Amino acid sequence: MSRRTSGFGAVFLALVLGLAASAARADDPDLLAVGAGTYNVLRQSKEAELRLEYRFSDRFLYIVRPVVGMLATDERSFYAYGGIRLDFEIDRHFVIMPEAAFGYWSRGNGRDLGGPVEFKTGGEVAYRFDDYSRLGFLFDHISNAGIYRKNPGVESALIVYSIPIGRPRGP
Repeated sequence: MSRRTSGFGAVFLALVLGLAASAARADDPDLLAVGAGTYNVLRQSKEAELRLEYRFSDRFLYIVRPVVGMLATDERSFYAYGGIRLDFEIDRHFVIMPEAAFGYWSRGNGRDLGGPVEFKTGGEVAYRFDDYSRLGFLFDHISNAGIYRKNPGVESALIVYSIPIGRPRGP
């Protein structure tokens, strides 16, 4: 690895750690996220998608939060997953949330992704209201990371509304 590359890595790490210091409010409640949008958004054969996700407020490793969810399309494709997300606060109201997960995928009548184990990576940019609810735009990619012979992948674009569950936790 060149000095220039390792220097870039050090700058990137410092940026991530700086963002972690401004991670979303420690007192955020759990969230129930409901999304609707387009599955296979970058290709001609698009499908309608509905998504339901439970976003835990509990943290581990300072900024990492667990997430579980599922999505379904109008072609009866189905994906149930679990993973992690990070919440980075841009200011009091704007939050960026990268996410990574893996889970079980069923084709239905939709696009063949290669096999039942699929990985999901992406992110959301959201506006957080004073009542802790959020309205955001989510974009992510699902693929099998090459563990099967066929690995076409699929992208989703959704509008997501997150509903606070319970009361905010104290700091």
